[in-house]
Amino acid sequence: MASVMPMTDQETRYVYRFGGGVSDGGNGDRNLLGGKGANLDGMAGIGLPVPPGFTISTAMCTRYYDEGGAFPQSLLAEVASGIAHIEGITGKVFGDEADPLLVSVRSGARISMPGMMDTVLNLGLNDKTVEGLAATSGDARFAWDSYRRFIQMYSDVVLELDHGAFEEALEIAKEDRGFTLDTELSADDLRGLVKSYKALVEEEWGKPFPQDVHDQLWGAVGAVFGSWQADRAKVYRRLNDIPGNWGTAVNVQAMVFGNMGETSATGVAFTRDPSTGERAYYGEFLINAQGEDVVAGIRTPQYLTLAARERAGAKAASMEEAMPETFAELARVFDLLETHYRDMQDIEFTVQQGKLWMLQTRSGKRTAKAALKIAVDMANEGLITRQEAILRVDPAALDQLLHPTLDPKAVRDVIAKGLPASPGAASGQVVFDADTAEKRKAAGDDVILVRVETSPEDIHGMHAAKGILTARGGMTSHAAVVARGMGRPCVSGVGTLAIDAKNKIFRVGTREVREGDIVTLDGSTGEVMIGAVDTVQPELAGDFGVLMEWADQVRRLKVRTNAETPLDCRTARQFGAEGIGLCRTEHMFFDASRITAVRQMILAEDEAGRRLALDKLLPEQRADFTEIFAIMAGLPVTIRLLDPPLHEFLPHEESEFAEVAAATGIDVDKLKRRAAELHEFNPMLGHRGCRLGVTYPEIYEMQARAIFEAAVAVANKTGEAVIPEVMVPLVATKRELDLMKAVIDAAATAVFAETGTTLEYLVGTMIELPRAALRAGDIAESAEFFSFGTNDLTQTALGVSRDDAARFLGTYVEQGIYAKDPFVSLDVEGVGELIEIAAERGRKTRAALKLGICGEHGGDPASIAFCEKTGLDYVSASPYRVPIARLAAAQAALGK
Repeated sequence: MASVMPMTDQETRYVYRFGGGVSDGGNGDRNLLGGKGANLDGMAGIGLPVPPGFTISTAMCTRYYDEGGAFPQSLLAEVASGIAHIEGITGKVFGDEADPLLVSVRSGARISMPGMMDTVLNLGLNDKTVEGLAATSGDARFAWDSYRRFIQMYSDVVLELDHGAFEEALEIAKEDRGFTLDTELSADDLRGLVKSYKALVEEEWGKPFPQDVHDQLWGAVGAVFGSWQADRAKVYRRLNDIPGNWGTAVNVQAMVFGNMGETSATGVAFTRDPSTGERAYYGEFLINAQGEDVVAGIRTPQYLTLAARERAGAKAASMEEAMPETFAELARVFDLLETHYRDMQDIEFTVQQGKLWMLQTRSGKRTAKAALKIAVDMANEGLITRQEAILRVDPAALDQLLHPTLDPKAVRDVIAKGLPASPGAASGQVVFDADTAEKRKAAGDDVILVRVETSPEDIHGMHAAKGILTARGGMTSHAAVVARGMGRPCVSGVGTLAIDAKNKIFRVGTREVREGDIVTLDGSTGEVMIGAVDTVQPELAGDFGVLMEWADQVRRLKVRTNAETPLDCRTARQFGAEGIGLCRTEHMFFDASRITAVRQMILAEDEAGRRLALDKLLPEQRADFTEIFAIMAGLPVTIRLLDPPLHEFLPHEESEFAEVAAATGIDVDKLKRRAAELHEFNPMLGHRGCRLGVTYPEIYEMQARAIFEAAVAVANKTGEAVIPEVMVPLVATKRELDLMKAVIDAAATAVFAETGTTLEYLVGTMIELPRAALRAGDIAESAEFFSFGTNDLTQTALGVSRDDAARFLGTYVEQGIYAKDPFVSLDVEGVGELIEIAAERGRKTRAALKLGICGEHGGDPASIAFCEKTGLDYVSASPYRVPIARLAAAQAALGK
């Protein structure tokens, strides 16, 4: 347990009270109080029924870690004052044997991290206070049930004992009595179970279960702070870009009990549907239960509203039917909270003997589809502005909407149906544990994670999986909430699913599915199918189209695409691309119909031989560019001339040499000799890019001619503007660009003379070497545009190979050397400064210099914000990330 450290310096305040007319936190400073503490303070501030309590701030968490897990002496007095605050309002005393005060101890980071950190309920129970609770409540069963829950939770969270042993003892107790439900156990049964639990603690921990309630409290506070650095919390922070130095707050709050009989209940609810965004109350509750029963998926809950129950065909009464007066009060609170916080709320509540208590509210996690609908609807309702609507949607979450869903016409072999916990569809190989899911994903397989119920320890496997299937749990279980946040399809609560994880098999009736078998999930219907099912492309209209239109009205940055195939070009235009920022011509060279001519060109002995082969490639290249210009008519198209080293086009395996020799008509030995000559020790820094053009200018001459012939043909045929931008890669000096620009200009002059048609065009370069960034002022004398190739600029600036970095970059991010993977999100301090230098020096030479970015960072929201700040003209992203870039550019323009 945590130690207390004597301090003599002037102490900072760390404890903030709420409830009973008190609101110390100034109505919710979430940086100081964490999200949960800030919203408890906020709810108390507007007069909602919140059990009294206090928050230990995030600043204390940071100090706790800085000082090796010790608490300052001053915190003892502050916490004692907080406990006194709760005692004064409730009329109960902490540790009192006759009428004990019980508290919950919960975490609360600035940003919601559902299930990632620890909670302890019913703290303050011991062998004596349990008798007092039984007497004052008049319900011995309730008291002993609360005590057994507390021992189990405290042993798991604070003492770090195996919770499975306690679950096993509970199952044995039920089996001995012939029961199936926990609620069937009597007070005497539970008293015996508590005895078994305490024996387990003494056996596993080596000491008796703590009886001093103050020791219990400090142990729980230390455990909650400790859970901030738990592996699952670290993974969640990494996946959601949450800084590790924020820390978590601790919320200590008077317990209210949903397990005090049939007039008590607990539930989780959303003010709008988090899957669809529909304006309808959405949630679940359980009568005679505590909150962990709902969110942990231990029992399958009942629906909140009558309409939801009828839609699902469920028999158990909804809360609207079973507790009509309490439901009406809850509905009033929903509307008040949504109006106050101006966002869809995720709420936890407890009903104790007919009295409603609010335990938490927060902005609810939602699918991308729901986020769009809620943002657009709230703007149209006047609750928020259009600009706020734009800022409300996470650009990265749009990825959920841009991929295929199941084809409604496809044949489906449905074997089971559960709850549609997170929409979307996915097919993959069945796996039964998170580690296997992660390994299979790393090997390139699509997997479906199948679990009885997920837990926070499964976070890495859930992220690796294409979809998640659970036998237990409801729409607000851990699996459902985390899957929705990740954009993973999830089907939960499949009661007919019998999982044998040990033998890696699950059964539904007579059907068996083994690990490695393919299944498909439809997270929108809850269906589970054997085999893979065909998909259809999404329709991007409705709320998506509205929000994109609003985003386009405010953004400054243009958004182009990286594309070189007709399909990618059409897809990008459908997604709103405003041109092509990178067309990689080498992809065309690898086509099976032309690779032989490419190899003949590489293997030629002299320029005449190379030109002979290039003559075969010219019509192929011209046809490529003709189709691209036709699709992108009226929009700029940046075409990068050949970039990779030539040896990439030659065979590497012994078995391939004979086949290639026969196709090219060249002797096998000569082919091997030429391949050896072209071999490079570090090809990324070798004979590639403009260095190929300097050595073999006829290659770039052919490509330039193909570009201009295609541009003229399309312009003459369509009458629309065709805007070619010819990009020379890997320039380090102005002289390199001058040589290549002369070749390009000569090709253009020749084509224009031959066709009688003249077009405007630009010649520029890709800035992907530090020297080019530093000498940008010189290079801009010849270049009419710069396109920052941030993939290679990151490699050359950091001296890190992108292909090899995966071996160690994860460790670098975990240890804080880099905040994020620099190949995913731009290294603003290093690579970013090179871009800023190049932009400033380039525009000093040529004021109208067009600046863009075409690396993978062009689809990363954080990198796009940097591009906006730096004054670039456009970003270029892969087709499916174009909408993400459009929204991110709008948010950047709004100053996010």
